[in-house]
Parts: sequence; C-alpha cells; structure tokens
Amino acid sequence: MSERRFRHGVVVGKFYPFHAGHAHLIRSAARACDRVTVEVIAASVENIPLERRVAWIREGHPSVRVVDLVDDTPVDFASETAWDAHTATIAGLLDEPADVVFTSDDYGGELARRLGAEWVQVDPGRVINPVSGTAIRADLAAHWSELSPVTRADLAARVVVLGAESTGSTTLAEALAAELGTLWVPEYGRELSETREGGLDAPWRSDEFDLVVDRQIAWEDEALRRVPTPVLVCDTDVLATALWHERYVGFVADRLHARAAAHPPVLYVLTGDEIPFVQDGMRDGEHIRADMQKRFREVLAAQPVPWLEVRGSVAERLAQALPAVRAAVARATLFTAPLEGRPLAEQEQLRRRAGR
Repeated sequence: MSERRFRHGVVVGKFYPFHAGHAHLIRSAARACDRVTVEVIAASVENIPLERRVAWIREGHPSVRVVDLVDDTPVDFASETAWDAHTATIAGLLDEPADVVFTSDDYGGELARRLGAEWVQVDPGRVINPVSGTAIRADLAAHWSELSPVTRADLAARVVVLGAESTGSTTLAEALAAELGTLWVPEYGRELSETREGGLDAPWRSDEFDLVVDRQIAWEDEALRRVPTPVLVCDTDVLATALWHERYVGFVADRLHARAAAHPPVLYVLTGDEIPFVQDGMRDGEHIRADMQKRFREVLAAQPVPWLEVRGSVAERLAQALPAVRAAVARATLFTAPLEGRPLAEQEQLRRRAGR
C-alpha cells in the first residue's frame, strides 16, 4: 500500500545553506504526497546565490518542483501585516493550492492555517537531525558533514599553490593539505606530458592547454565534493596553465586568461625559486626558471586574488603560508546575516533600499 496521503505538499525555506535536516524534510514530504513544491525564498542581503540553493535541492531531490524568489519583506511573526505579505508570496509561487505544509519549526502551524492546508511537523526539536542553518553559518567546519556533496563543492574554498619548475609547489601542496586535514589536487598537465603523442619531444599545440584546463577543473570539482573540511588545495590552476601556454606555444592565450578570471581561488601561494633545481627528466632546465618565476610574479601582481611568495624549507614555507590560507578561507566561507536575524528596523531599511 502506498504511503502517500496528500495530493500536493509544500516546503518553504531559505536553505541557507541546504543541510541534512532540509533533505529529511523534503524526503518526508515526497513520501507522503503525490507531488511536492519546494519554495526557496531568499533575501538580497544573503551572500549565497539563489540559483545555487535551487541547484542543491534539484540535484538531491529531482522529483520535486523547485521554485524560487528573492523577498525582502521583513520577518516578524508578531505582525499580521508581515504574515499576510509572506503568505501571499508563498501562495503566489504555487501552481495549484497545497493541501499540506511540511516544516520542522513551529511557524508551520500558522502558515498551514493561512493556506487552508494541514500541517505536518517533521522532526520537532531537531532530534533526528540536530542541525540548523544558524549553527552551520556560525561554524561551517564543525557541521561540514551535514552538507550534501554538491553543497560542499559550492561552499569550499580553493587555495592554489603554483610556481616555476622545481620550486617545490607539489611538495608544499601536499604538506598544506596534510596540515589542513583536507585533500589536494595534482597537476593534470604533468600527467598529459607523459601520455600525449610524442611525449615531451613533440611541440605543444594551443588546444592541448584547453584540455589541460578542462581536466584540471574536472579534477577540482570531483575533489570538492569529497573534501572533509571547507578547503581544497590545488597544485596549479587555470592561471598557471595560461602561463605555461605562453612558454610552450609562444603567445598569450586570452581565452585561457579569461577562464582563469572566471575561476579564481581564494588565495595563490607562489613557491620561491631559491631552492636548488632538480632535473627529473621532465623539466626544461634551470636556465629558464628565473624568467618563469618573474612572469608568475608579474601576472599574480596584476590580478585581484590575494597572493604571497614563500621561501625556505618546507616547514618554513608552511609557517609563512598557513596564516594567509586560514584567513583567506575564513573570509571566503563567511555567511552574511540572514534577513530574519537582523533587527526589524534594519530589515525595513533593507527592504526600502532593495525597492521591494
């Protein structure tokens, strides 16, 4: 016998961010209803894009209908005017009336009454899933396990280690990841150098660097879904690939620099060229290292992402890099306060400023 008892259920939330409690709520609604509408209602002061929140839900729950809206109406559960406005917004997003409202919080009872629907409270008191958006926003790392892989991929920060040949970038990337308790992504271009037709001796074609970029980003995307903490360390990136294009093809590829600008990390760590050069059979030679390192410095200085150059032993480089890495990750994973977390006077001022 089917578990479904309702025709059309509605779930409403900010999903800021989407977490295990939200997923349990949606699954509960889907089991009990013929169809479910999930309404993602954000405020303009929140810094996670609405389209990303929608994508999180659609990937995890493809059978539900997901609709979205930016709404800066103040949240005041004691105000009849505010209730009327929010109810009208929620009803307006439905393509047909809902006969049941699913929430965890107590406001669901009043919302259901105003929509002329029944109320099902799922996991009251958050006993099954003791997590909330408030707790996650306050300490993302502590609640990282409560997020789906796609949500983690969007929220984790990328730190890129790069440098000229034989400057210790791979060694530092591994060491940084170990210190941070996370994953690191190796350099796809090095793998391609070993497997491409003609190997190291064949001239490089410009289009091969597009392949390197595509594969490098794909490796990053896959790793971002698995990181155990909100940071991923990358041994090279699109910007570095664009500079190696200059070296091996002989001209600046604007398309690669454009892709780099559209895919920035939170921090670049440039490894210094003061250490002895080691020829491993795949490197051009020490004679070009200084010029390449100078080019890295020039390009990093001209782009907007923070960067620093580290020198010395691996331990010394770690000590130089870690404070900057931790500060950059903290900035990148900071949530702005949601609308309802602000005083009512500020909410009203924000609404007027947004023109809604």
